[in-house]
Amino acid sequence: MSENCIFCKIVKGDISSTKVHEDEDCVVFHDINPAAPVHLLVVPRKHFVSLEDVSAADAGWLGRMMVLIPRLAAENGCRPGPEGGFRLVANAGKDGGQEVPHLHFHILGGPRPWQARMATPAA
Repeated sequence: MSENCIFCKIVKGDISSTKVHEDEDCVVFHDINPAAPVHLLVVPRKHFVSLEDVSAADAGWLGRMMVLIPRLAAENGCRPGPEGGFRLVANAGKDGGQEVPHLHFHILGGPRPWQARMATPAA
């Protein structure tokens, strides 16, 4: 855990959030500034700055999170199948658009039209 990290504070319960899931690997909650009708943040309990800090030793918990994501997307309003779906985004580093220096995944979805502002490359 990092003392100054907002996501570490949410994981510890020091800052409130609207959680939809938590387990030994991660905490999942609604984004406070949603870019889509469904916008969840999947945050590992262990502090990693970004995907660049993950190694092969992290495959277990990271794999469990990846398996969990489609279920959480569906449970929170994303339609399944080819007519529905969701977008999964992980920004890494400043050049990658990462704003909070704690590894996290954005689940974006729900009925369109919506603009995924965060996933649009800068001009």
